[in-house]
Amino acid sequence: MSSSSSSSQASRSTGHPGSSAHSGGRNNNRISGSNNNNSNNRNRNRDDSPEVRLSKALSWLLRHNAVAQGVAIRPDGYVKVEDVLKHHKFKGFSLDDIRAVVANNSKKRFQMNEENGTLLIRAVQGHSIEEVADLGNEEITDASQIPIVVHGTMFSKWHLIQQGGLSKMNRNHIHMAVGLPGTDEVISGMRNSANLYIYIDTHKAIQDGIKFYRAANNVILSDGRGGDGIIPPQYFAKVQRSSGQIILP
Repeated sequence: MSSSSSSSQASRSTGHPGSSAHSGGRNNNRISGSNNNNSNNRNRNRDDSPEVRLSKALSWLLRHNAVAQGVAIRPDGYVKVEDVLKHHKFKGFSLDDIRAVVANNSKKRFQMNEENGTLLIRAVQGHSIEEVADLGNEEITDASQIPIVVHGTMFSKWHLIQQGGLSKMNRNHIHMAVGLPGTDEVISGMRNSANLYIYIDTHKAIQDGIKFYRAANNVILSDGRGGDGIIPPQYFAKVQRSSGQIILP
């Protein structure tokens, strides 16, 4: 059993960071658009069911904000359920509500455990908290264990990924799936909205020292080449759009 190195802060972006210049007018448009998006997000959040709101709040706290919110979190990602329920964001929710979300979450994002009479909860993957450095995930040392490993992203990000590789960005790992959404073995690992699929040559990558780990919900994680958070393009076996168009090779 092994775990990999980590990084701080959260991001849901995919691809290698890039930079661009914008005129003042374009910046103003972007700010206006951003404000509209934030308003839309708030409206969507208000429309969410209590179960979805609780799941989102748990992800927010357990993956990204426990330390910043003063909630003690262990290197394996576990926090005390009682500490979660004391947080203002969980006002109105009960232990039974949390149990239901853990049991019914379709992507199996959370795990609960009991140690010495204390109930604990953690996010299975997706962390950006630096202190979460030992999730105890299975390290995969034989590529035959993961014949298909694919990262889902948006085609609009391809120009950055093509140049800089896949990046963990501000998360602790690059996230991948063992197939495409809709197949039986794929519980989580990519968004259903992904329209670009990047298949990884795991044999070559493992041979060159890139480490892969399997999370409890079958998501494949990697901290990149030498732990640098990057899987370079030379390890892309195939890149395909959701329409079927082959981009690589």
